[in-house]
Amino acid sequence: MSEPISEQTFDTFEFRRALGAFVTGVTVVTTIQPDGSPRGFTANSFTSVSLDPPLILVCIAKSAASHAVFATTNHFAVSMLAGEQKAVSGVFASKSVDKFAQVSWRVRATGAPVMEGAAATFDCRTHDVVDAGDHIILIGRVVDFVHTNSSPLGYCRGAYVNFSLSQDALAATGARAQVGAILEHRDGLVLLETKNGLQLPAGVKLEPESDAGSLRGVLAKLGLTAHLDFIFAVFESGSGPSASVHYYRGRVSSSLAAMMDSAIHIVPLPRIPWSELRDDAVRSMLQRYVRERSEDAFGIYVGDTEAGQVQTLATAH
Repeated sequence: MSEPISEQTFDTFEFRRALGAFVTGVTVVTTIQPDGSPRGFTANSFTSVSLDPPLILVCIAKSAASHAVFATTNHFAVSMLAGEQKAVSGVFASKSVDKFAQVSWRVRATGAPVMEGAAATFDCRTHDVVDAGDHIILIGRVVDFVHTNSSPLGYCRGAYVNFSLSQDALAATGARAQVGAILEHRDGLVLLETKNGLQLPAGVKLEPESDAGSLRGVLAKLGLTAHLDFIFAVFESGSGPSASVHYYRGRVSSSLAAMMDSAIHIVPLPRIPWSELRDDAVRSMLQRYVRERSEDAFGIYVGDTEAGQVQTLATAH
């Protein structure tokens, strides 16, 4: 007989971070309680299950305040939020006692609320409730659905992902655009030594790699194999030929041995020499990155070098 496989003891925090590498949508799950009042919460644990019959599912923590309500409901709705609905996500992830008064919603076939302006909505009868460790899996049979052309709101590694914003950056190829990257290596952050001090890798546009002036071209010349995740900051520099500035966050998969260019410095985050970063806007942006990296929660800055806004993040349950 084969020996039993011993279960590994997981670091729960690291396990959650690993799961966070999967890009998901952001949804609001709703129902009507027996007393006629609406109930809802934010979730990113949504997936399709079957086309015939049409089934979808969401997962709910047994520790959640809404657990008892959704474990026994016979109907519910899932609203897949659009890119501009971060505020709606925040409302339903909060402990606000009057969430539905803060958003626009309506009802469809089952009477469960759906969010106005969502990228898609699915109105369901409860098909099954499955016990799954510290969660339940709520499976719904879709009886009505609506979808739009709105770009969906995404979530990955503790941060909201605005796909339309990323698409704007991809299109930023004009002479007045600068596209850079905050790139992490296993041993630290990638900084480049220049005559103007340390800088982040940047180009006048994102692609193509064959263009030495693009970000991809700069990285290729340095011998860096980089994967860009999502937009971290977009701002107006207010001076110079490249007024519109876009910075991605990402990671480098190249080994240290492969990084032959002497201009490349791999600097541990706690030891970044801030005084050698002479661009005030880039230094401020990078300081925010280090702070949010330590908290495992990112936002997206949109503004200029003087003022802007970082979207606050709400935990998806």
